[in-house]
Parts: sequence; C-alpha cells; structure tokens
Amino acid sequence: MNSGEVATIIQDAVMTILTVSLPLLGVGLVVGLIISVLQATTQINEQTIVFVAKILSVFSALILFGPWMLTRLQEFTLRVYGYILTLLR
Repeated sequence: MNSGEVATIIQDAVMTILTVSLPLLGVGLVVGLIISVLQATTQINEQTIVFVAKILSVFSALILFGPWMLTRLQEFTLRVYGYILTLLR
C-alpha cells in the first residue's frame, strides 16, 4: 500500500463523515438560529428553550435522515472492506 492509496482512504473517510453529519448539524444550526432570533425579538433569555428545541429537531432529523445516513455508512464500510481485500492479495 502506497501513500496514494492511504490518502484515498482518508479522503473517503472524511467525505463520508462530512456527508453523514451535515443533515443533523444543519438542522441544529437552523433551529438554533431561528430560536435565537425569536428570543432576541421577544427578549426572553431562557436557555432551556433553545436546548429543548434543538434536541427535538435533531432527533426528528435523525428519524428522517437515519435510513439515508445508514446507507452511506454501509457503503463506506463495504468500500473499506474492499480496500482491505486488495491489501491481502
């Protein structure tokens, strides 16, 4: 295994991590921003509102995007197994 193959595996891993985590992080970011704007306009500074809203929205996004995320992780795992098989030959 040369450095090019290692770089390819690392690049594939990083792209998979970013692809899988993006939906949950994006939902958390958008909900946090919306709640922060609402709190700023109403001058309600209760931190539990943001916490509960983010938890519920991220959990809902996990239910919605979970099958897609699992498919991406399975595809990555199969690619890694393929890399291992090429090493053993």
